[in-house]
Amino acid sequence: MIISFDLDDTLIPGTKQFETVARTFLQKLWKVEKLRVGTVELMKACQARGHKVYVYTTSYRPPRRIWWMFYLYGIKLDKVINQQVHNQFVRIPAKPSKYPPAFKIDLHIDDSKGVEIEGQTYNFRTVIVREDNPDWAVDILAALG
Repeated sequence: MIISFDLDDTLIPGTKQFETVARTFLQKLWKVEKLRVGTVELMKACQARGHKVYVYTTSYRPPRRIWWMFYLYGIKLDKVINQQVHNQFVRIPAKPSKYPPAFKIDLHIDDSKGVEIEGQTYNFRTVIVREDNPDWAVDILAALG
């Protein structure tokens, strides 16, 4: 299975705030963004089950920067899809903000109710994460079966 994760307000705090992992000296030195508590363990658990882990974001951060950030947290991402990549590959009328089927993604994790609605409209599977849910990672593992 291929699982993708949104970044902003899902794994990285922005307008939504949640507990984050303490950064190492190296992560601070490289100005690596803070990750939500449970992210590293969740991604490693997904990969240990044989799933591929992608980041799918509407951000224009360079894919290499995102890959490097996760690498410094001990996660080797299988793919990074940013807004530029999305724009190149998603060619459907009334283009949704995210369209996981274009990248053969089986499950997309996001914080946005809008993405959940797009999933219903365009027939792709989502799990929506709330900022106030301390068991968010457990809920995702449960959705994987």
